[in-house]
Amino acid sequence: MRMLWVKVGGLWPLSAGGRLRSFHILKQLSERHHVTLLTTHGAHEDPDALAERLPRVEVVSVAHDGPKHGSARFAWALGRSWLSSLPVDLWRWRVPALRAEAARRLGRQAVDVCVADFLAAVPNVPDLSRASRPSGDAAVPIVLFEHNVEHMIWKRLALVERRAARRALLEIEWRKMYRYESQACSAARLTLAVSDADRAALAALAPDAGARLRVVPTGVDTSYYHPNGVRPAGPELVFTGSMDWYPNEDAILHFVDGILPRIRAAVPSTTFSVVGRTPSARLRETVEAAGGRVTGTVPDVRPYVGRACVYVVPLRIGGGTRLKIFEALAMGKAVVSTSVGAEGLPITSGVHFMQADGAQPFADAVVSLLRDPERRRALGEAGRLLVEKKYSWTQVARAFESACTEAAHAH
Repeated sequence: MRMLWVKVGGLWPLSAGGRLRSFHILKQLSERHHVTLLTTHGAHEDPDALAERLPRVEVVSVAHDGPKHGSARFAWALGRSWLSSLPVDLWRWRVPALRAEAARRLGRQAVDVCVADFLAAVPNVPDLSRASRPSGDAAVPIVLFEHNVEHMIWKRLALVERRAARRALLEIEWRKMYRYESQACSAARLTLAVSDADRAALAALAPDAGARLRVVPTGVDTSYYHPNGVRPAGPELVFTGSMDWYPNEDAILHFVDGILPRIRAAVPSTTFSVVGRTPSARLRETVEAAGGRVTGTVPDVRPYVGRACVYVVPLRIGGGTRLKIFEALAMGKAVVSTSVGAEGLPITSGVHFMQADGAQPFADAVVSLLRDPERRRALGEAGRLLVEKKYSWTQVARAFESACTEAAHAH
């Protein structure tokens, strides 16, 4: 197949779950198909480094920094987006040069299938961003790859927001996202979700697209993430993730404020590390004031995960599936997660991890594992066995390839 893959927000370095998922699938697909990647890179990102790591992929990258949440540019984008049907989180990723290149390649019809990677890519894919176009009308079949159910993230943000003015803005944004996501799913030849839960949510969102929804599971590099033999020196907890993604920041602030003190009441020597790129000043100050550590960007998260007793995922907001949990399981770690954190993953509480919602139940689950090394070992071994057997990137890419082949040949 000749595949055109459109992805905004960059792909290298592999500093976020979405980048990891897309990168590994692209790399696998390029072994068997001709793949062209149209993407963007920020001011401090190197598109040549991405091309070196995807030697079989034609990489075309356009310089673009999407406005950061809370910045003056973001406020400007928010104001401009009110005049359009686009929610601000999609408005800020409109890249005219990228859209023009996508239009040129699609117009030549030298492509068998086009993948819009994340909903944010849709405004840059002409045949898909025309909401009035009937499903299946595009000359080139379009596959929408939904790593998350995007409107659910914004809806959950509104639900946990305490400030009335901000909550009102979030209500507007999630409803705009709902409408746009529904239109995009209806217009795509095929929509790919990353879990059965997400597939069901998208089917309810766009009932006319229900028959054109497929699931491609999350994967993990089991040769890279594996038990490293390091024995924890003490009761250490760890969280990894992109700290410039608001749901992660919210999770850590909530954890430090409402959960960590309860854990320390039972195990006073408990330490906590937050590992991930671009932490805000507020997050850094809050964690460090509580005696925790914030690393910022690190070249390799494995040493931090390896020496922890328990990997915590206290997410209250989110969508899609969390690669971080699969990475921790692949390293044989005991994981405690909220139901939102583990949402959509094919793992069983009490067998592969421990699920707990609410500050006290979450703290109790962590304390029980800190006090029981055999239970930690059993959970870690079960998790490692699961991802080894079923969720390598090779298996995931085959499922993705099958879906794209179906879209390319559907009438």
